[in-house]
Amino acid sequence: MRIALFITCVNDLMFARTGQAVVRILERLGHTVEFPMAQTCCGQMHANSGYRAEAVPLVRNYVDTFGGYEAVVAPSGSCAAMVRDAYPRLAEDDPGLSAAVAQVAPRTYELSELLVDVLGVTDTGARFPHRVTYHPTCHGLRMLRLGDRPLTLLRQVRDIDLVELPGADECCGFGGTFAVKNAAVSGAMLADKCAAVCDTGAEYVTAADNSCLMHIGGGLSRRGTRVRAVHYAEILAGGLS
Repeated sequence: MRIALFITCVNDLMFARTGQAVVRILERLGHTVEFPMAQTCCGQMHANSGYRAEAVPLVRNYVDTFGGYEAVVAPSGSCAAMVRDAYPRLAEDDPGLSAAVAQVAPRTYELSELLVDVLGVTDTGARFPHRVTYHPTCHGLRMLRLGDRPLTLLRQVRDIDLVELPGADECCGFGGTFAVKNAAVSGAMLADKCAAVCDTGAEYVTAADNSCLMHIGGGLSRRGTRVRAVHYAEILAGGLS
C-alpha cells in the first residue's frame, strides 16, 4: 500500500522520532511510505479558537496534498480527529471542497486504526522490556473511538509489562489552547494524571498524542520522577530493523 505520513506540527517540530518510528513500522510490514512536502498544519488551533475562515485554506491544502494516496497515517489522534470530524463542517459552504474532503478524510487514519483495521496487523515484532502504562487521549478516546486498538498492539510487544492506568479516561488537562487559557484548571488536572501515572510504578507513560505526552512529561519532570513519556509508535518500532 502507498501510504502518506501526515506528521503534524508538534511531531514535526519537536518529536521527529515518532514519525521515524511510524515509517520503520510500515516499511518493515512491506508498505511504501511517502512524506508530502506540501503538508502544513491541519488548522485545529485556528478552528478551535474561532478562526474558521483562516482554517479553510488549510483544509484545502490538506486535500490537495493527500488526495492521491490510498491511506494517510497521522501519529496523532488529535489531528486525525480534526480531519475526520471537523473538516466536513469547515468545507460545507464550498461544494467542491466538501466533495474532496469526503474522499480524503475517510482515508485518514490514526496509526492504530491503520494497523489493526486496515492492514490487519496486531504484532509489529517489537520488544520493549519495561513497565509501561497507557493514557488514552481525549480525541482518540471520544472522537475517533480508538477503543483498545493501541492496547491490542502494545500487548503484543515482547517483554513489555503493561499496567493499567487508574482513571485512564480522565483528561490530562492539556487540550491545546485550554492549557494556556485555563492554566489553573489544567494544572490541577495534570496533577491528578501525574499522580495516577506514578501510582502504577511505570517507567514509561505512552499515548497516541505527543501534545498530551509533552504536558504529562513536563508535569512528571517537575515532580522529580524518572517516568518518561514516549509515543506508542516508538514502542511498537522497538526491535525493528
